[in-house]
Parts: sequence; C-alpha cells; structure tokens
Amino acid sequence: MLIVEAHATSHVGRLRPENEDNFLMLNLSSSKVWTSEESEGALVVESQRFEIDDLGVVLAVSDGMGGALAGEVASQMAVDTVSSVLVGDDPDKTISPDSFSDSLVGKLYDATVYANHKIHQKGREPEFQGMGATFTGLAVTPDGVGIVQIGDSRSYLIRNAKIFQITKDQSLVQQLVDSGQISEDEAETHALRNVILQALGAQNEIFPVAATLVPCRDDILVTCSDGLSNKLEASDIQRIVFDNIDDLKMAAVELIKEANDRGGEDNITLVISKLTGSTLPEATDAEIELEVISPESIHDTADQDTAEIV
Repeated sequence: MLIVEAHATSHVGRLRPENEDNFLMLNLSSSKVWTSEESEGALVVESQRFEIDDLGVVLAVSDGMGGALAGEVASQMAVDTVSSVLVGDDPDKTISPDSFSDSLVGKLYDATVYANHKIHQKGREPEFQGMGATFTGLAVTPDGVGIVQIGDSRSYLIRNAKIFQITKDQSLVQQLVDSGQISEDEAETHALRNVILQALGAQNEIFPVAATLVPCRDDILVTCSDGLSNKLEASDIQRIVFDNIDDLKMAAVELIKEANDRGGEDNITLVISKLTGSTLPEATDAEIELEVISPESIHDTADQDTAEIV
C-alpha cells in the first residue's frame, strides 16, 4: 500500500493586500477537492492522509498574476478547472475530449492545457486582461509520481538527507543561466528574475513540461510558489523540514514563517507530501533522474527522454 501524507498551506505574506496563490489536493477515488479558496488571506493548513489506489491523487500549487483581483481569479480557475476535468464534471469541456491518456500524468497534462484555454478566454474580458497563473502539479499513483509544470512554481525532492530541485523555472533568468549569460548566483538578484516565459492564460497555446519520477520509501516532496523559493534556498527548506520531520504540518507552518521573517513580500504557498508504504523501494545513493515526456509521447509512454535533476 502506498500512503501519501500531505500538508498544504498558503499565506498572503506581509506586504500584499490579497492572496493570489492557491493550492490543490484532489483525491480521485472520492472526487474530494481541497483548495485555499476560503483562506481570505489568513494562514490555512490542510492536512490529509491518502491511501493511494489506481486512480491516485493530485497535489498542486498555482501562483496568480494580474491587476486588481485578476491573479486571484486565475489561480482559482486553474485549480478548479483542473480538478473539475479530472473528476469528469466539467460539462463545457470541448477541447480534445478523447485526448486523455490512461495515465494520471497524461490526464493532468491535458487538464492543464484545458485550464489555459479557460483562463485565456476569461482574460479577454476588460477587467481580467493580462491575468495568468503558474501551475505545478504532482500526479501520484502506485506506478509513480508524474509532474506537470507551467511557470516557475517549483518542486523539490528530499531523499537520503539530500534535497534536489526536480523542476526547472520556465523564466527569462533561467534561460539566461542555461545559455551561460549569467551565473546562478547572479540569477538570485537579477532585476528580471520574476519574468516567466509561460503562464496559464497568458498565451493561446502553452507547452507544459511533463515528467515522471520513480519514488522511494520516505521521499518528501515540497511544491511551492516563488514566494517561498525566492526567500529560502533549497538547503533552508531541507533544514526546516528535517527540524520538523516528525510533524510535517509544523514544517509547513515554519516554512511560511521563515519566508515572512525574511521579508514576506509575496504570497507564499506550498504542499509538503511524504510517501511511505511497503510497495516503495528503499532509497539508494543512485543518481536521481526524471523521465521527461514529450507532448506526443504523453499518450504513448514508449517514447521518453531522460533528463537529470536540476
């Protein structure tokens, strides 16, 4: 039996008037959904324990952007649309209705693309022009962990007392780092570090990055908005999680507190999940790799490329 202990939390931060972030926890077996819709800017922590069957669970973070309340609307639409599509109760879904893969990561990919369509359409209304949202989601089944990402909300893996960033920011600064024009240290303080290359709703067409990861026993995954990752280095996240390893709910609270203590200029949202169960292999010192799935092969897992962890 694969068990997922998940704790999702969101906070407005110290300077923003509204919380434009959102999280999603979706149990496909019960069709039950948890988001931060009711937080009203206050700290909210949602904790759940999932016994994973073939349908699995989805855990995600969405960071909204745009004037007035547009960012809040975009992130809420992202989590609502993805969850509605995955549980099959979106009567308006007309885009590629037969395109869903049999795998949950394939379904999450397609739901993310559809969410882009919905948000882009909403963004044509004058009061919502320019709105968008990041979306980074984990699809957890007995077969493994799938990752779908748009934007710069990150996922980290903590395994064998080490932390790995398992997503790559879809940002201008990351592009500059990859091309060798700036260093990673320079990227941390670059004036354009908040410019992202993809967001739900920003363009008519998007190209999510999708990958799969083979989990090990006691893996901990931290998915977060840049309100956390811009304030805490990976080593800080690892330290706080380890300091609260027996109470990951408290770890979530402490991560929020630390980001606020360091300025809290942005909204802060994260989901911590721990994977346990006898069906998972013991962790080893072997190199961690992701299987990156192309848009074509997401419905045909015979065609996959291997990519090293960031």
